[in-house]
Amino acid sequence: MIAETVCSAVSAAGLGIAAVTAYRRRFLTAARIAAYSLVPIGLVMTGIVEWLADTAFSPVAWAGFGVLGVAWVLFMTTRAVERRRGGTRKERKETRAAARRDAVAPGASAPSLGSGSRPAAEPAPRPAKASRGGDEDFSDIEAILKKHGI
Repeated sequence: MIAETVCSAVSAAGLGIAAVTAYRRRFLTAARIAAYSLVPIGLVMTGIVEWLADTAFSPVAWAGFGVLGVAWVLFMTTRAVERRRGGTRKERKETRAAARRDAVAPGASAPSLGSGSRPAAEPAPRPAKASRGGDEDFSDIEAILKKHGI
């Protein structure tokens, strides 16, 4: 009962301020103030204020908020543990699948094309300049790609 009276008074005061603002020819601001001042009376008319007042003084409602808080804490701790472990279940599954693929053909440099009728061509030998500086760069890149499971 008191909450409804307070909301009605706030709405009336807001509409009064909107009228004074409109008198000063600031119509856009007056319309905005009027809109904000109609919200409390609208909440009273829909019954939300009564529901909130009943909830604020209900021990069962506060116990429900406590249960929601515990659920939120559990959710956040499981997320933190999951991050420390190395990702989600999907990411761990992909990592295991990548490890199995490496175990099948660890030294394969090119995909097998099936039972080909012609022998595979051997790659041309690299010049001496490329083998000195280039292998180091590619080995770094290869290590980074292996680290990320690519």
